[in-house]
Amino acid sequence: MDISLLDTALELIDFRSFSNLWFWIALAALWSTASHWVVGVPFDLVRRAAAGEPQALDDMVVLANIQARRILFIADATGLISTALTFFMVTTLTLLGFLYWIEFAQALLLLFLPMMVVFWLTVRTARRIDEGLDPVDLGNLLAQHRRMVQGVGVVAIFVTSMFGMWINMNHSALG
Repeated sequence: MDISLLDTALELIDFRSFSNLWFWIALAALWSTASHWVVGVPFDLVRRAAAGEPQALDDMVVLANIQARRILFIADATGLISTALTFFMVTTLTLLGFLYWIEFAQALLLLFLPMMVVFWLTVRTARRIDEGLDPVDLGNLLAQHRRMVQGVGVVAIFVTSMFGMWINMNHSALG
């Protein structure tokens, strides 16, 4: 095997996350997906419903109610176990990332921790949807939820990029 091909392959799967293009692509894809799927409802459907398309309005209401019940079932059925596993993962990643300075664990934590906030916001919004809302209020609630997810995303991307630049600058200075 050619050495340059091997070097290229190893660079693609490098665990130095903050200097790896794949990490930044994954970060962008994560937040793009999180802000597009609002409680399991694609936001373009919410926009078409707000524009007055009757079929889109019916689809939004049905899909939002189905997804809200599904999310609440999962949250209620696995709440204690998923909460315990989530906090175990966060603690493990935090210790590996900031006690042992494993960059891959830091990167995973910076992806995972804000998504915990998004999941909490989603469960909270799903509970409000499950109470029963008229279609206009439902559309407004989904739009408000999307703005909150985007706000979390902006802060998370900013913190991740600043921390990533700091890590990359320190690696450049050392090596």
